[in-house]
Amino acid sequence: MRAYRKMASGVVLGLAAVGGAYAQQPDPYLWLEDVGGDKPLAWVKEQNAAAEKELQAQPDYKAIHARLKTILNSKERIPYVNKQGDYYYNFWRDATHTRGIWRRTTLEQYQKADPQWETVLDIDKLAADEKENWVWHGASCLYPKGEKCLVQLSRGGGDAHVVREFDVSQRAFIADGFNLPEAKSDIGWIDADTVFVATDFGAGSMTTSGYPRIVKEWQRGAPLAAATTLYEAKTDDLGVGSYKDFTPGYNHQFITRQIGFYASELFLREGATLTKVAKPDDANAYTVRDQLVIELRSDWTVNGATYQQGSLLAMDFKRFMAGERAFDVLFTPSATSSLDGVSATRSALLLNVLDNVKNRLVELRHVDGKWQQRKVDAPAFGTLGVQPLDAVDSDQYFLTVTDFLTPTTMYLAQTGNDQRTALKSLPAYFDAAPYTVKQHMAVSKDGTKVPYFVVMAKKAKLNGKNPTILYGYGGFEVSMKPFYSGSTGAAWLKQGGTYVLANIRGGGEFGPRWHQAALKENRQRAFDDFTAVAQDVIKRKITSPRHLGIMGGSNGGLLVGAALTQRPDLFNAVVCQVPLLDMQRYSKLLAGASWMGEYGDPDDPKQWAYISKYSPYQNVFKDKHYPRVLFTTSTRDDRVHPGHARKMVAKMKEQGHDVLYWENTEGGHAGAANNDQQAQMNALTYAFLLKQLR
Repeated sequence: MRAYRKMASGVVLGLAAVGGAYAQQPDPYLWLEDVGGDKPLAWVKEQNAAAEKELQAQPDYKAIHARLKTILNSKERIPYVNKQGDYYYNFWRDATHTRGIWRRTTLEQYQKADPQWETVLDIDKLAADEKENWVWHGASCLYPKGEKCLVQLSRGGGDAHVVREFDVSQRAFIADGFNLPEAKSDIGWIDADTVFVATDFGAGSMTTSGYPRIVKEWQRGAPLAAATTLYEAKTDDLGVGSYKDFTPGYNHQFITRQIGFYASELFLREGATLTKVAKPDDANAYTVRDQLVIELRSDWTVNGATYQQGSLLAMDFKRFMAGERAFDVLFTPSATSSLDGVSATRSALLLNVLDNVKNRLVELRHVDGKWQQRKVDAPAFGTLGVQPLDAVDSDQYFLTVTDFLTPTTMYLAQTGNDQRTALKSLPAYFDAAPYTVKQHMAVSKDGTKVPYFVVMAKKAKLNGKNPTILYGYGGFEVSMKPFYSGSTGAAWLKQGGTYVLANIRGGGEFGPRWHQAALKENRQRAFDDFTAVAQDVIKRKITSPRHLGIMGGSNGGLLVGAALTQRPDLFNAVVCQVPLLDMQRYSKLLAGASWMGEYGDPDDPKQWAYISKYSPYQNVFKDKHYPRVLFTTSTRDDRVHPGHARKMVAKMKEQGHDVLYWENTEGGHAGAANNDQQAQMNALTYAFLLKQLR
């Protein structure tokens, strides 16, 4: 059944649980869901002015803002690249290039301290010439030469983007090329004159989540309307995808039906025939040369054998499609370890394993029908990132190494040995010598042990007076790992602050089981874990409720919103960024329907019964005392609707609570479209936290 109906007055009525029954409750702030309406934007302008007036007047603001701009625009940042043809491409923003430039260099040049870059496309100039608010969204170039590229540009930073074919050699867009109007499109090369395309084809072509449900084959020179339909997903699916594996000899084409966030079907396309790859719906599957690789989210029993949740399997793809099920088990998780990522080079697989929230690497080679394993002698601390240069033609890869106090360093490595060359490193944006990192365990309400990291001054006293930020996420199988942040170091640690990172359930720190433990009716476990970490840092006298603040964004915004309403006594400041808060209407706003696999369906009374217990918007009350909150979001966020934050602020203000609100007019789900906007948003955040927690 529907959990709302529209009255003649235009007020939407929701269903709230009252004494086991359902009573209709009006939503007087529904008008704030009109993203670009004159009245809501006037309200936003008023809120922004109040927040900026207060926070920019704080004694720390100007110095922090200036330092953050310097860090974010620093020319010493690592220019991360991806290989297209013979060149290595990078997108770069700094004080001179506010919107950014797409540029390229050679590997020989990239290994130098000061590479010579060749500008391919200047987004600042393009935006000025076309009088458009362009934000770079990336480019996909045709293998192997990479001279034809499908460039994605967003107006203001939202997920929706235009697609324009670009000729790199001519440094020009192709007027009659593969060009698409603004939409949440998916497009990919098949050959020089053919692409897969999934976009807004008109009425009925999008899912209820707002993504394309139809994938077509589009020939160069033909109108989009003449593209041939290859597959149609259902309206209530999340969407569709498609891609081609360009590995010579193994260049298969695939179409994906994304049923939900964690369920999908994979089809092999051969001419006009689509053949389903018989994987479990909740497993991830892909080909690497002659092998089919499957990542399991649940136990899988097939042909009398049971493979453990979180395992990595492989077998010959042709034999699998012929019905055989003789898998090699490449990885099996333990109580403390999970698979954090798989990367393919020309002749090897690199497994990035997360063991008690620290990465280690394992190299696998398929030789004479058997898999050989080798442990990679990589730094045994913090977080490791692996990026192959070219999975088709090279065994080299970039290895990035980082932790809370060590500036990120990038190495050039190669499979088969442990030798590597340091290429790039961040400068030390703050002096790390005075600080230390410790890992502790909190015990959650149900007895589960929850790890967390603490970064604090070595000389800090355990007297409960350390200003502390507790950050968490706890959703979508995303792991919170150690990272180096010049902004956190300069704007928080250097100001006497302590930083805590929680590894709560709902994340992926211990694989699918850790994530699934907090799905749907068990969502409260993530909030309990977060509360347990807060209580543990207080128990250890690292801080106290007076000096403890919490911060989270997106799903993490829901997390801190729930913590705010459930345990307001534990905190003195909350930073709630691009959040989900109205969980009664989330599935009807923008991409919200795609997340019902994570939270449940609020239109189902049985599911709303448990969602309603934690939904922050329905659980904030006039007669309670809450810590001060800074809500931030973006007008151009077309993933998580800004109405969540807007309505929560309006409701809390009407109830008499002291909250601040700042909405960037650009930026999409990231909240900022360029470095200057990022610096302003972060400076406002840290000024707020310093004021509240010192």
